[in-house]
Amino acid sequence: MSATATHTRPRRAKGAGLGLAAWVLGVVFFLPIAWMALTSFHSESDAAKNPPSFGAALTLDGYREFFGTGGGASPWPSLINSTVASVASTLLVLLLALPAAYALSIRPVKKWTDVLFFFLSTKMLPVVAGLLPIYLFAKNTGMLDNIWLLVILYTSMNLPIAVWMMQSFLAEVPVAVIEAAQIDGARLPTVLARVVAPIALPGIAATALICFIFSWNELLFARVLTGVVAETAPVFLTGFITSQGLFLAKVCAASLVVSLPVLAAGFAAQDKLVQGLSLGAVK
Repeated sequence: MSATATHTRPRRAKGAGLGLAAWVLGVVFFLPIAWMALTSFHSESDAAKNPPSFGAALTLDGYREFFGTGGGASPWPSLINSTVASVASTLLVLLLALPAAYALSIRPVKKWTDVLFFFLSTKMLPVVAGLLPIYLFAKNTGMLDNIWLLVILYTSMNLPIAVWMMQSFLAEVPVAVIEAAQIDGARLPTVLARVVAPIALPGIAATALICFIFSWNELLFARVLTGVVAETAPVFLTGFITSQGLFLAKVCAASLVVSLPVLAAGFAAQDKLVQGLSLGAVK
């Protein structure tokens, strides 16, 4: 037996072991979602059984209750508010983070590492510490229960991490391409829109997806600063826990519906997300 074959077998065994471990981890992470989806199609009595009944009859009653066909509150205003807050804040973050990352990577300012550390340090502040001042500000300015207040908050919350991520992505953009565009007379907005953005598109897509997920899932500020008009989907979900008990099937149906936009966005942008998060990892 040759030495090459002797060395190849351990590598194949190691690769097979890593592949098996990846599949096991994938199944473990997927099981809660699959269980939630299955429970959402059960009746409340079957969903509350312990141990659970895997062969219980399937029904759409949980989804009918969630969408208000049984006389309950409609989830559409909350879903629309979450969409507006998440999409608008993500777009604002990208518009602000792109030139900031350009200044910190391609045309670095003095002490740019200190600037990046300052951006990241703002994420170390506990969210609860800023809740009361923001609430008093919103109350005094008449911004309570206003969806645009959430847009501003989500933008400010996601901007530091977006600048940090996009700085590493834009650092991989060839400077020669930018200089060639500038020689041809392109000004900074044109360079950012037509040269830098297309090259760094995977990184921008990864940043946008993460900001969208953070905004969509945010609960604390939305719970305290909104009421009826600007209520978001996570706040709407908390209304299913009442003094009458926990309706498990309806909660699972609502959680699955609210999770679908994030799951769909992640699935649609998975190739860009992988490219963006691995950009610059291999030289």
